[in-house]
Amino acid sequence: MFDDRSRKYSNQYVPLNPVNIDLYEPFIGREALDQIKFLAKPLHKKVWANVNSTFVGGGVAEMLQSVIPFVRGLGIDGRWFVVEGSDDFFTVTKKFHNLLQGIDQPITLEEIFHAYLDTIDENTKNVKVVGHMVTVHDPQPAAIIMNGNVYGHILWRCHIDTSNASRRIWRFLLPYINQFEGAIFTAPEFAKNNLQIPTYEVCPSIDPLRKKNKHRSREEALKVLEDVFNEHNIDPDRPIVAAVSRYDIHKNQLGIIKSFKLMKQKAARGKHPILIIMGNSATDDPEGSKIYEEIKAAAGDDKDIYLLLNVKNNDEVVGSLMSIAACFAHVSTKEGFGLVVTEAMWHGTPVIGSKVGGIPKQVMHGSNGFLAAPYEFDQIARGMQTFIEDKNLRDEFGKSAREHVRQNFLLPHMVTKELILMRYHLEIDNKIPGFRMNKLTYKEISQALYGRTVWPFSTDDLKKRIEAIWEGLDLEGTDQE
Repeated sequence: MFDDRSRKYSNQYVPLNPVNIDLYEPFIGREALDQIKFLAKPLHKKVWANVNSTFVGGGVAEMLQSVIPFVRGLGIDGRWFVVEGSDDFFTVTKKFHNLLQGIDQPITLEEIFHAYLDTIDENTKNVKVVGHMVTVHDPQPAAIIMNGNVYGHILWRCHIDTSNASRRIWRFLLPYINQFEGAIFTAPEFAKNNLQIPTYEVCPSIDPLRKKNKHRSREEALKVLEDVFNEHNIDPDRPIVAAVSRYDIHKNQLGIIKSFKLMKQKAARGKHPILIIMGNSATDDPEGSKIYEEIKAAAGDDKDIYLLLNVKNNDEVVGSLMSIAACFAHVSTKEGFGLVVTEAMWHGTPVIGSKVGGIPKQVMHGSNGFLAAPYEFDQIARGMQTFIEDKNLRDEFGKSAREHVRQNFLLPHMVTKELILMRYHLEIDNKIPGFRMNKLTYKEISQALYGRTVWPFSTDDLKKRIEAIWEGLDLEGTDQE
């Protein structure tokens, strides 16, 4: 846990020491490392601030725990601010999260204006967020853009699958989002067509230097797991189906339990598989304890199912569990990306994943894992059974999974794109980032009309595009309805 004494202000976390960047060379190679250093050189001592809703729990907090030391190791002044709120604030922002992921539930004006906007106002009374680039993560702090206490080139990063977002909550958030200079999404289908700002595609990543992602022999992993397994009377010699995530309705642990029970009925004689579901509570998720109780009820008295909550030495235990599991199951109903999938694959463990969000970017069906719809319990069960019974296939898929992560989803890959964005917005580079998803936007046209000096399109192209808009033509790439 982070200690409150380590904060310079009430919501800024300070002591994240720089990491030695050269430690990443064994994972990405010297050429890629030199490229990152080249990109970072003109950004030396520039400030990159990040704002989110919690220091602990969830994928965003975990990423920032690695991103900030990494960029500081490059000589960039990485900073991290957190929006602090009451239970009412996190209750309403959890509703935002659910509504953005397509789950309809009631939300009142009192919740929006009092629990949400008043909390944002309170957070910005005494603390200014200043950076040459500022990245605001997810809907919880999105309204901070309007309070006048955030300074710099400000981008909004969405880690949520918003492809089927509730029209109500999207319309509420849209005026805030459109005040940012750009928006970052994990996949093109998450970006709505009524955005008036540039959009970029950047996948999350894992840090190979974290304890969770350290590679261990089976003997080393079992040593780490010894206390937990003894406490819960878990037999490590039985084949393990592992699942790790926060206890959340979208993570579909109930579906994993149903699939596992189906699989047990068909598993080869003598296999006797077990299911270990492990998760942590998060400070910005008030629904976690309720979901945990529902999962406990679904597991019932099945002695082959083990539920672990807030385990001590969490990172090492999670990594060790992933490394000895026969397979990993993550069949979310909604998933922005699913870093636990990345982590399991990095440990050489094949994954049965759902065909949603960012999971298909990672799991290649039939080559490094299996994909199924979240409620295709028979198919999920078949995937579990295959990996439990076929060690050769398990090893082959696991090796392929690890290589896929190495090439695409390690921390330096993501930071490279972030540095390109920072260079672009600070006008060090004029070339449009290659991972931009849309073309000319309303905000860029208005900036150009008021004399923006650095323009990503030619003057003739700009003139044609603006004339077409004035004439009411349906111009491809304007992103306007």
